[in-house]
Amino acid sequence: MVMDEESGARRVARWFLMAFYLIAGIGHLVFTDAMVRIVPSFVPAPRLVVLATGLAELVGVIGLALPRWRRAAGWALAAYALCVWPANVQHAVIDLSSGTGLPIGYHASRLLLQPLIIWWALWASGAVRVRR
Repeated sequence: MVMDEESGARRVARWFLMAFYLIAGIGHLVFTDAMVRIVPSFVPAPRLVVLATGLAELVGVIGLALPRWRRAAGWALAAYALCVWPANVQHAVIDLSSGTGLPIGYHASRLLLQPLIIWWALWASGAVRVRR
């Protein structure tokens, strides 16, 4: 049996995901300079990348809200979460090596939860279905 793609749990998960990415997207646009500092050195034009990723998150939120684009948005946000993983690693390295940033508990949980965020985007959007 395939779970109903519009089950209450999926709908709630999608709304929380939309809130998560709305906050993150706005954060990229408001706190751009702070985000630029964690972009890995191999990424060209870090400021432009931070602004573009913030806009991508906001477009993903819109996509999740529109049934026609929901699955595509789920796949895109899952790919996005995978692609920003190196920045999260870089952020941990910067903070933990300087001793002035966020603690290891924050970074460890953030890095370990990244696969869950990827799954969350896929499941909440209906891009993947869980069989019972």
